[in-house]
This record gives sequence, structure tokens and C-alpha cells, in this order.
Amino acid sequence: MSKPGYSGVNRIVKATRYSMQGLRAAWQHESAFRQECTAALVLMPCAFLLAESLGQAALLIAVCIAVLVTELLNSAVEAVVDRVSEEHHQLAGRAKDMGSAAVLLSILMMLSTWVLVAVQRLTH
Repeated sequence: MSKPGYSGVNRIVKATRYSMQGLRAAWQHESAFRQECTAALVLMPCAFLLAESLGQAALLIAVCIAVLVTELLNSAVEAVVDRVSEEHHQLAGRAKDMGSAAVLLSILMMLSTWVLVAVQRLTH
């Protein structure tokens, strides 16, 4: 059974509007998201200078976007946890810590990918 609501182009327009609201909220309320966006805006054009192929450039850009996606999901988890209760709870802390760990892993994935592509480029 499908969910009631909009369909077709109208659904796409509404979904796009909600997505833009989410990006705007992250930009306004999350300094980590602003910092990671700034880094991505610097790094993504550099991907075309560093990469030896379009595939490598796509990989370098994808890992930058993966960091942003992970940060958005982490911020969403934190917002929901804070909405439920500001009171400290072990499960709430665990959820926030896991979200933070996911961001850390995505940053490490991005760094290792960029370093490996740079090493390959500089040694050939």
C-alpha cells in the first residue's frame, strides 16, 4: 500500500523543497557542516587537477560528498535525540557517539582516498 500524499512531479518538487530546507538548516545550525562544505568546495575542483582519470576524479568528489552526507545524518540523529529529551541518557549518548564515529570514519575514508590518489599521481 502506498503512502497518501503527492505523486509525480509535484512529489519531486515537494521533496526537493524539503531537501533544500534540510541543507539550509544544517548550514545555519551546524558549524561542522559549514566547515566540511568549505573543505569540499576547495577540494572538489582540485580533484580534476589531481586525478589521472575521470573515474579517479569521481572517486575524490564522491568521498567529499560522503562526508557531507554522514554529517547531515549525524546532525539529524542529534536533533532527534535532543528533541526527545535534553536529559542525559546512556542510549542517547551512545546514539550521538555512534553518529560522531560515522563522521570520523567518513573523514578518514576521504583523507586516505585523497592521499592514495596523490601518492599514485606523484610516483608515476
